[in-house]
Amino acid sequence: MSRPFRHLLDIESLTRGEILTILGLAQKMWEVSERSVKKVPTLRGKTIVGLFLEASTRTRSSFELAGKRLSADVINISGSGSSTSKGETLLDTVKNLDAMSPDVIVLRHSSSGAPHFIASRVRCAVVNAGDGTHEHPTQALLDCATMMKHKGSLEGKTVAIVGDVAHSRVARSNIHALTKLGANVRVAGPRTLMPVDIGAMGATVFERVEPAITDADVVMVLRLQSERQEAGLIPNTREYSRYFGVNSRNIELAKPDAIVMHPGPINRGVELEPELADGSRSVILEQVTYGVAVRMAVLYLVAGGTLDEG
Repeated sequence: MSRPFRHLLDIESLTRGEILTILGLAQKMWEVSERSVKKVPTLRGKTIVGLFLEASTRTRSSFELAGKRLSADVINISGSGSSTSKGETLLDTVKNLDAMSPDVIVLRHSSSGAPHFIASRVRCAVVNAGDGTHEHPTQALLDCATMMKHKGSLEGKTVAIVGDVAHSRVARSNIHALTKLGANVRVAGPRTLMPVDIGAMGATVFERVEPAITDADVVMVLRLQSERQEAGLIPNTREYSRYFGVNSRNIELAKPDAIVMHPGPINRGVELEPELADGSRSVILEQVTYGVAVRMAVLYLVAGGTLDEG
């Protein structure tokens, strides 16, 4: 079979079938991660460069682990450790990296569209590890994998996404993925933190948390992204937590078996009550576990692996 994926830049451009293909392969990769020896020779001889020009813990470390578990050579470069800190442009940086003949560049950048920009200008594959407020495709894929573990097919399931939707690339990628997989998506948050066009993406918009999470199968809580916000979008974090935080009281409106998710990092006591983050409904650490498996699948596919081999 021919190479199925050239890049992974967003979820919006993927078909339902392509999403399910990645998730199916991720399940096989999850099984690798459960072995006593968590390594396969699948990408031996391949080189993956992680170019993280924005802060990251989970995404950066899980991509690195994913590459190493596939036996690839992995190099990670941070913003402070790259020549972009000296004034070099992103394009010059990636062209110099591309001249070293890597197979994949994994890019995280604060500017929306940065991975798309470089993908048309380099020879290697490009994976979007989060670009501005645009998309975070592998996060949506690992979120879907986690949901499917607990809920099976997402067709007809109700997923409530609560919080700072305006600044969340995670929310956008999840809305694209979930609607393509047949889920009913609700979003809730302050009007000042809700994009005006979010309804056009297929989500139902609520201005209060309670009706959004009522009878939901999944409640996904988003971080309040203070670093991306202009002043005055919310009165203060105490008011935000009171009216838009998810806690042990309002979660009772969701289905009895509803799961609670968060892409991390968590502002404990702001968007999510600590007891709920650590409670029996929480699958937050499972999301992290599935992150490695999903990123193994993505790296395998864009590095030239075929589904026949996988």
